[in-house]
Amino acid sequence: MATVTAPAPRVSLPGVLKHRSVAKLALLALAAAVLVPLADAQWASGSWPAALTVDLTQPLGKASDWIIDNRDSHPLFLYGFGYVSNAVVLCVRAVYLVLLAAGWAGVTAAAALTAWRVAGVRLAVGTAVAFLACGLLGMWIPTMQTLALMVVAVLVSVAVGAVLGLAAGLSDRMDRILRPVLDTMQVLPAFAYLLPVVLIFGIGVPAAVLATVVYAAPPMARLTSLGLRGADKEVLEAVESLGATARQRLLTARIPLARKELLLGLNQTIMMALSMAVIASVIGAGGLGDRVYQALASVDVGAALAAGIPIVLLAVVLDRVTGAAGDGEGDPGAGPRRGGLSRRAGWAAALAATVVVAVAARLAGRLDWSDAWTLNIAEPVNRAVDWMTDHLYSGVPVIGGTADWAGHFTTWVLDPLRDGLQGLPWWSVLLIVAALAWVIGTWRTALTAVLAMAAIGVLGVWKPSLDTLSQVLAAVAVTLVLGFATGVAAARSDRFERLLRPVLDVFQTMPQFVYLIPVVALFGVGRAPAVAAAVVYALPAVVRITAQGLRQVDPAALESARSLGASSGQQIRQVQLPLARPALLLALNQGVVLVLAVVIIGGLVGGGALGYDVVFGLAQGDLATGLVAGAAIVCLGLMLDRVTQPTERRAKKGA
Repeated sequence: MATVTAPAPRVSLPGVLKHRSVAKLALLALAAAVLVPLADAQWASGSWPAALTVDLTQPLGKASDWIIDNRDSHPLFLYGFGYVSNAVVLCVRAVYLVLLAAGWAGVTAAAALTAWRVAGVRLAVGTAVAFLACGLLGMWIPTMQTLALMVVAVLVSVAVGAVLGLAAGLSDRMDRILRPVLDTMQVLPAFAYLLPVVLIFGIGVPAAVLATVVYAAPPMARLTSLGLRGADKEVLEAVESLGATARQRLLTARIPLARKELLLGLNQTIMMALSMAVIASVIGAGGLGDRVYQALASVDVGAALAAGIPIVLLAVVLDRVTGAAGDGEGDPGAGPRRGGLSRRAGWAAALAATVVVAVAARLAGRLDWSDAWTLNIAEPVNRAVDWMTDHLYSGVPVIGGTADWAGHFTTWVLDPLRDGLQGLPWWSVLLIVAALAWVIGTWRTALTAVLAMAAIGVLGVWKPSLDTLSQVLAAVAVTLVLGFATGVAAARSDRFERLLRPVLDVFQTMPQFVYLIPVVALFGVGRAPAVAAAVVYALPAVVRITAQGLRQVDPAALESARSLGASSGQQIRQVQLPLARPALLLALNQGVVLVLAVVIIGGLVGGGALGYDVVFGLAQGDLATGLVAGAAIVCLGLMLDRVTQPTERRAKKGA
């Protein structure tokens, strides 16, 4: 008779270890127990060990000297970069001369009629008012200079971005190669790569255009790739079954199906290019940005605002027109035959009307905007700023002045946060980063974040980077509190959202330099005004993403909660916020990225740390200091991106 062997008892883990996150942390703790004593024995130091740093001052200094010595004689500059520089100058000058030849009436008519054909009468009227406002503020010629520069920069950015997006959208290998390149282009502070661009092209329009292209091309590349990869598979299979070649499939199916993403990429490229208008003025861009920069150098807030408002108006108009084109709105005159003769006839009529208006203005001798039609807002704005400084800076009963707020925020939040981060052993910082990244993602996520943080130490800027990190964390916390609260209110009230939209537009498109002086006037110089400037810049994106995520929650879930007697607050806490979790995590991610983008601006108002190093490197022509600090900011951005990206984006890869 055969004996029956009883099965061996199954060894089960404690219940808490069955949780994936706890298991990851347990493995990490085990690895730390082995590695930390070894690291501490080898490099017994709280801060990053000097033995693990690499000094890049000498090689970067040699590279800078070689460029300066050979810029006027080497064939690479004479026949390579020289031709590029000349082409950029000729293109910008040609566009500028066309705008001047059309006159204020012709340019306004062209802009308004284009808006009418794309988005309807209402936006056409708004566009005309916006261009006329640029003239009323006495900024017509600077506006045309900026517009000429932006036209060329946007066209080049779109072309470069579209080519990179096509490569990434059609090839998985190219997508993997280009992703870190685009990340670096988008996260690297503009001031950091202004110096290499100036070294190669010198001060002037070519350097400004090319710096703008580096900053503005990535959104077009990302969205082009996204649109091509998201094309309907069934449509592509149907086209392929008809015997279409790869090129025919691309031109007749993939690109038309990606139209919305392509137009959104154009929209974002325009916004990014306009946001560079003031920064590019530092290296000779001219136009509105130069007016803003010169006004702020003389602490003239009114003049800076007068030049900043046209930038905002251009950004809002272009945002609305390209957004309407992406949504398929407009073209009201086309009637039922939008794709036929009626559509072409409408555009022909708009072109003819523009020519008639421009010729009539030239014949009437009204080609240039008259000085008698300008409105001076500088004096009343400066008086308002002076009043705010006199009455709000200090001595306010009960609540205290803004200087007191800044001092308390620095003493109670920024100083403890900075001292706490800098007081941690270097290996503990790496462990915290690894734990956060691994809990929300994969081991690859954690490895990338740890390597990015370790690279900061290798570059020799460990303490300044932790100082910058403390400011970023404080600014993100304030941004999220204000952004989530405002986003919830906007999602609950259509009227409040309509009132809020123009305010967010102004905050998002107004150059940071414009509100820098009022911020300094109210909060003084230091890290607190740097945080305030970052909050103003990042808040609109957080509010928009939060409101959109809450509004996209399934109405059936809300109706079910109401039927069960849930109050308004319970619906928000128990239904909308949990279901909108991906959008909220994306808002957190974008808040971090945008706050980090203003680190340089903070360096101009006493924020110190990496922001100051980048500005100092540009001002002194110190390539090593500027690029090392810029690279450290990129590493910080990469690390923070990995520890704040939504979990769902990584879940497909497995843990």
